[in-house]
Amino acid sequence: MADPKIAQKGPYIVEETAGTKAWCSCGHSAKQPYCDGAHSRLNTGMKPMIVNIEAPKKVAWCGCKHTAKPPFCDGAHTKL
Repeated sequence: MADPKIAQKGPYIVEETAGTKAWCSCGHSAKQPYCDGAHSRLNTGMKPMIVNIEAPKKVAWCGCKHTAKPPFCDGAHTKL
């Protein structure tokens, strides 16, 4: 399995609604921070992380894909 592509060196800050979200872990999705199936098309060996947002809230999705707390930003982008 290859390392993920850095989609952006910073989080995607999103006002989320309640529901199930698929966070892109490979970094190749054109719909960042969400999965668009690019991992399958490109055979990355990676899969999206499915997250259930229980209530509307602001979320800091990891954009660099190197967080130790996926799918959320932990500041790892500052060390890349």
